[in-house]
Amino acid sequence: MSKWFYDGGWAESIQKFPEGTYGFVYITTHMPSGKSYIGKKALYHNVKKKLTKKELAEQTGRGRKSLTITTQKESDWKTYYGSAKPIIELIKQGKQDDFSRKILCLAPNKKLLTYYECKYLFKFGVLENPKEWINDNILGKFFTKDFVETK
Repeated sequence: MSKWFYDGGWAESIQKFPEGTYGFVYITTHMPSGKSYIGKKALYHNVKKKLTKKELAEQTGRGRKSLTITTQKESDWKTYYGSAKPIIELIKQGKQDDFSRKILCLAPNKKLLTYYECKYLFKFGVLENPKEWINDNILGKFFTKDFVETK
């Protein structure tokens, strides 16, 4: 399994990231084709869990009682390669070794994570060069097909 390469070393555990890191922007490259994909990944995600009867009975006070509790759980960032369909299909076939993964930058919150992802997508011109990039849209608003039709 290929590991995440970041800042001169391998990111193998969540403790290797600086404190306060929400997520990262990454580039995944399919080495046989030379095509790359830029995306973002959060290190944690929220999980809603239903409260047990005992936990519900322990709630006191006025007002409506909460039926769920939200907890944070580490995401699947270690084994993640991207959300593009071509990448997912190759990973299902067990071709993880055909990919290299590199973290481009870290972000302290969700809003900046989205900003940095967009910044890199526009910087590298992913929509204008479909022969080099797997990405086919940015934020679901800008699409590769828009550039193909205008040329």
